[in-house]
Amino acid sequence: MIIYKTEPEIAIMKENATLVSQMLAEVAKVLKPGMTTLQIDELCKTFIADHKGIPTFYGYSGYPYNICASVNDVVVHGFPNHKPLQDGDVISIDLGITRNGFVGEHAYTFIMGEVSPEVLQLVKVTKESLYKGIEKATAGHRIGDIAYAIQEHTERKYGYGVVRELVGHGLGRRMHEDPQVPNYGKRGTGPKLNENVVLAIEPMINLGKKEIYTEDDGWTIRTADGKPSAHFEHDVCVKKGKALILSDYSIIEAAEKTNANLNTSYFA
Repeated sequence: MIIYKTEPEIAIMKENATLVSQMLAEVAKVLKPGMTTLQIDELCKTFIADHKGIPTFYGYSGYPYNICASVNDVVVHGFPNHKPLQDGDVISIDLGITRNGFVGEHAYTFIMGEVSPEVLQLVKVTKESLYKGIEKATAGHRIGDIAYAIQEHTERKYGYGVVRELVGHGLGRRMHEDPQVPNYGKRGTGPKLNENVVLAIEPMINLGKKEIYTEDDGWTIRTADGKPSAHFEHDVCVKKGKALILSDYSIIEAAEKTNANLNTSYFA
């Protein structure tokens, strides 16, 4: 069942989504070679507590951390660990905060230092595809229109692997609500979009094949061919004419540009 939000509820969700963006901006300020993803997890845990929130991910279906930290060929759900990050790593951070009864959660992919032109393009195109999908998140369109726009820009145009098993979703009092939002599909199909449904749109795009596998921990999902993957996610409220993006990448990008360890050449 699709749950529509009131304007006051959307305002709360925008506050929470912005807090997630602020957390990702704090991560962007400090990312450097030698840092561990467990240190990032601790930073975000402290931020959430300081803002009187609940870490949405911790304990969700038994998940044991506050964030997902997915490096290189890890698509999503990577466990934070003690392994030092290094130049050439591609790091996706996905996290959420629950406050005042509602969830804010989204993801961003960072590039550490120099990477190949192919990887740089993957990150650029994945981020672009998110906005292609958001353009279709307006009243009167269908879920398939969002899915098609993402697939068209990534798989059909660049030959990337669009993960099938993992999809975006509705967002509200729970992290996963109806409807599911795939990153592949046909125009004009799926549920019709009406105003005030909130979606987490999140292309997960592989440099190589679309196939993935799950590690023995039951969470960490990797590309089957070992090639890198990129993941971007926005919280979006469906409106007439133009979608309302609740999260804010501009503050993350501004922070990235202040950190010489991060590669922002694809959008700077």
